[in-house]
Amino acid sequence: MNSTTNQRLAQLIWNIADDVLRDLYVRGKYRDVILPMTVLRRLDSVLAETKQNVLSTKKTLDAASIVNQDAALRQAAAQDFYNTSPFLLKDLRAASTQMQLRQNFEAYLDGFSPNVQEILENFEFRNQIPRLTKADALGTLIEKFLDPTLDLSPKSLDNHGMGSLFEELVRRFNEENNEEAGEHWTPRDVVKLMTRLMFEPIADSIPDGTYLLYDGAMGTGGMLTVADDTLNELTAGKKIDTHLYGQEINAETFAIAKADLILKGDGRAADNIKGGPEFSTLSNDAFAGKEFDFMLSNPPYGKSWKTDQERMGGAKSITDPRFIVEHDGDPEFSLVTRSSDGQMLFLANLIAKMKNDTVTGSRIAEIHNGSSLFTGDAGQGESNIRRYVMENDLVEAIVALPLNLFYNTGIATYIWVLSNRKQDRRKGKVQLIDATKWFTPLRKNLGSKNCELSAANIDAIMATFHAFDEADAEVSKIFDNADFGYYKVAVDRPLRLVDAEPGRVYKPAEIKALRAASERADAAPAVIKKLHKLGVVADPLRGLFEAEVDGKTRVVEYERDTELSDTEQIPLTEPAGEYASGIEAFLRREVLPYASDAWIDESKTKIGYEVSFTRHFYKPAPMRTLDEIRADIRALEAETDDLLSEIVG
Repeated sequence: MNSTTNQRLAQLIWNIADDVLRDLYVRGKYRDVILPMTVLRRLDSVLAETKQNVLSTKKTLDAASIVNQDAALRQAAAQDFYNTSPFLLKDLRAASTQMQLRQNFEAYLDGFSPNVQEILENFEFRNQIPRLTKADALGTLIEKFLDPTLDLSPKSLDNHGMGSLFEELVRRFNEENNEEAGEHWTPRDVVKLMTRLMFEPIADSIPDGTYLLYDGAMGTGGMLTVADDTLNELTAGKKIDTHLYGQEINAETFAIAKADLILKGDGRAADNIKGGPEFSTLSNDAFAGKEFDFMLSNPPYGKSWKTDQERMGGAKSITDPRFIVEHDGDPEFSLVTRSSDGQMLFLANLIAKMKNDTVTGSRIAEIHNGSSLFTGDAGQGESNIRRYVMENDLVEAIVALPLNLFYNTGIATYIWVLSNRKQDRRKGKVQLIDATKWFTPLRKNLGSKNCELSAANIDAIMATFHAFDEADAEVSKIFDNADFGYYKVAVDRPLRLVDAEPGRVYKPAEIKALRAASERADAAPAVIKKLHKLGVVADPLRGLFEAEVDGKTRVVEYERDTELSDTEQIPLTEPAGEYASGIEAFLRREVLPYASDAWIDESKTKIGYEVSFTRHFYKPAPMRTLDEIRADIRALEAETDDLLSEIVG
């Protein structure tokens, strides 16, 4: 089907909404009726030829008391769906009253196969029937969809064409409701870039075979279908078979995704789509233990996952192997993020499903907002996820996208590209690409979306990605994985109180009383809390100081002053120089010259990771010259003199 036919049919269906539903629904709710009716009209057209065969098969199965009839009825219909009611849509026109029409229509809906029932239930289409009946609009709606000019039969429209038409309708409804579109609809230009980033690096070397594609935050399923198309385009001539898998918690968007696949004639893939309110990817993984070759997602940003957390037993009781992993000698390394934002957990979900025993391994492309680059302190879930992917050398690139690229938000967004089969030149490295200036303005804004990625823009980004360390340094920079890591080091200083006795070792209760009764002062004695046995070697950097106790030099520990306690963020790559570690070198250079009695508590040292595009790509605005400033001042003075002349005459 060409684009002209696509637009014509979409407009005809759009006109039905305006003609029949204008005074019955607000414009943003037209889709509650039009999308399921479009699905029904197509399915009805497809099933017409085998209708009698299905009915006779159903009669035979019932007579034989066969319970599991689904496979036989699919075979009778020669489709992955069927309808066992005595009606086709055209038969419903014979009803003499609105009540009879409603009863027949409901019987017609009840006759569909379980996979279609799942679509209708998640569309909540049956909830619309009372309103349509009461307004005497149900018959008109059916009549409009049966109009010969709106031919949705397979003879007029193949499966690909029907899928394209349905996606066009979904796009229109999403743009009409642009305040919601970004939650469930990723612009096709962005998806195209994601799929090229995922497939192109291995397109030439990917062997013939079967590949599994997965989206854990599927929305309307557009990412999967575009990914499928892109893979087949890039591997033309090879024997590539794909299977699509997805999961989506929103009922309506899940219904759209499942319907889209059925309309395209891919009932097998539709059976691999799981969704609805009970199918949250985080707390109810529909594909636990399954691994995939290619994965992509656009998870929700800044959305609380507290409900999921509670379903999983609470933050401290989560044992899901996707989020509690083994890393760096820790068998229970936690990737559990704060309950206020679960987007990074969707990345952890994809990582847990990577294949490690195949030639191509697995590749991932996932969109995040800027918070995923830096939120979460060292040791917290977000930072631990970044640490896990960096230290396991999974990140190939992170691409900064232009602002205002999505329908309902202007925030900064980034594509993370991951692989467990990196090219040799990429091993141990991460490429940051600043693509924020590569965009094409739209002639008309769509909500917050005022630009798009043209084919030329996408080509420029891909050329930069493929060039790697030979790309323009203005827009691409290469880093070692460890460049993003840091030690968070706790730095303490002694509690110094005016009334403290030098050389006396205080018990905890005595320290508490002394703290309450005395004042802090920099020149006051340090409060000793522990006396070490003879033979312990002093190490001031780690809190083991020499002090005179009972006339003898002993090794002691001081009570820390909580008001002076601080932390230092020290790069993992900090040079050690002449010292034992980079941490020591940093402290001796940056801390001890200003606080000679400071020490570090190594038990509190944590490793964190963060990525700062601003730091690496910031370009300071050039300062104005003195001549330019003088010229502006003189211009202002002249303007002021003219105004004064007008005022005083």
